[in-house]
This record gives sequence, structure tokens and C-alpha cells, in this order.
Amino acid sequence: MALIRDLLDAGPTLSFEFFPPKTDEAERQLEKALHELRPLGPSFVSVTYGAGGSTRERTRDIVVGIERDTGMTAMAHLTCMGHRAADITALLDEYRDGSITNILALAGDPPADGEPIEGDFTYATELVELVRSHGDFSIGVAAHPEGHPRSPDLESDRRHLASKLALADFGVTQFFFRAEDYLGMVEDLAALGCDTPVVPGIMPVTNARQIQRFAALSGAAFPVELAERFDALGDDADSVRALGVEVATELCQRLLDEGAPGLHFYTLNRSTATREVAANLGLG
Repeated sequence: MALIRDLLDAGPTLSFEFFPPKTDEAERQLEKALHELRPLGPSFVSVTYGAGGSTRERTRDIVVGIERDTGMTAMAHLTCMGHRAADITALLDEYRDGSITNILALAGDPPADGEPIEGDFTYATELVELVRSHGDFSIGVAAHPEGHPRSPDLESDRRHLASKLALADFGVTQFFFRAEDYLGMVEDLAALGCDTPVVPGIMPVTNARQIQRFAALSGAAFPVELAERFDALGDDADSVRALGVEVATELCQRLLDEGAPGLHFYTLNRSTATREVAANLGLG
């Protein structure tokens, strides 16, 4: 029942993110990734939560199972948009009963079809306050080094982020590809009096087109010069992964050298690239 805020105090941390599988084959792939990454001794692992609570039960079962069966500390993602407070408190009770003490509190995305949202929450800060009032959870929030895609400008984004982090124990960023974006965010937050640790999120590139789609959705820039390097490799999957590992290793080393409180890998339920980056860094 380790609290991530305590793990960060002893950091730097190493953590991995997974998503709930939808098929039996995908479930086997998740189990394989967990098995292969466990020897690295992660500080914690996290499991995402589908839009509108679409993976509520699967997320809960996976998080509780990881904590119970593997000995790894698990963090549950939780979104509040479109939820009632009673539903959230009931789920928090289930997490507490399952010895889950770490929550990543997120607003979530509005419906893609533009339909009105019914629920008791508008902002992630409201969810943070509810979780805080419901027990001794260690609470994280999301951060976007390049600004949230729905923020009107970077200045207001930073002010909002600083206020959100003041209520939380830590932050975890969306993935990014330029160390300067993360380091600039940390500097901006410090200027606003915010020193809550924010863990950088890393996604090693194994499929350049897929990552570019993810980046477009999240508001992260895929640098032109980086895209050109991957484009030059064509469809050579091994070469693409090798370059992705090289680029991610360089980014991680720079972040650690600059004092980042840890590294959080978006694994996409695969282990190879993450294990290779960790090996290059001498982690695990």
C-alpha cells in the first residue's frame, strides 16, 4: 500500500502505464507485458480509464489484481466528466477495499458527438477535492508540457495547472518529444510558486504514423525533424523501433540530468521498447 507521494520523495521513480484490454488476446498481451516489465522493479504502474467510464469495471479489476497478485504498486486512473458524485464515491470505496491508495484524477474528454454532458463535475479539481475528502489517497493530476489542447493560451494553462497541482500530490505529463517543453513547464510552474513534482511521460516511437495520430489528438507536437528521420526508414519496423529507442533514451537521460522526479512510460501494453530504453539508462 505504498503512496506515490512517498515514492517520489525517495525518487526518481520508474513507472509504466497500461490500458484495459478488450479481447482475450489483448488480455494475454497485457499479462505478457506486465510479466516482462516486472523485473525492472517499477515504483508503480497505472491503468487508464475509458471515456465516460466505459472501462470502469475492467480498470478496477486490473488495478486491484496487480496490487494483489504481483506486489507492484498500482495507480488507478479516474475521470469525472459525465459522472455522478455517488458513482465516484462508490468506486473509491471499492478501491479502498482493494488496498488501492493511488489515484490519477482526470476531468476526461467530452463526447466526440458534441452531446450535452450530464454529471456532477466539470473540472479535475472537483474530482481531486472529492478524492481527498474520501480517504488517504495519494492523488495525481495530468499536465501538458505544450499546454492542454482546450486551453486558450499557454499562460492561462500554466496558471490553471499550478492551481490544480496545489491540490494534488504530483502530476504526470502527457507524452512529449522535446525536453525543452517539459523543462519550460517546470520553470513556469516554479515562477508561479508551484513545486509539486511532475513526472514526465515518455512514449517510445515504435510506429511513427500511430504516434503522430496520438500526438495530434493530445495536442503534442511531433517535431518535423524527428518525423523526417522516421520517414527516411520507411516501413522497416526494426529500424523504426531502434530509432525510437535511441530518441527516447536521449530524451530520458536529458530529463534525469535536469532533475526530473522520475520517468513514466506509456507502454501501449507492449514491453520491448520500454525495456530497451530502461537498459540503455541502466535502470532496473
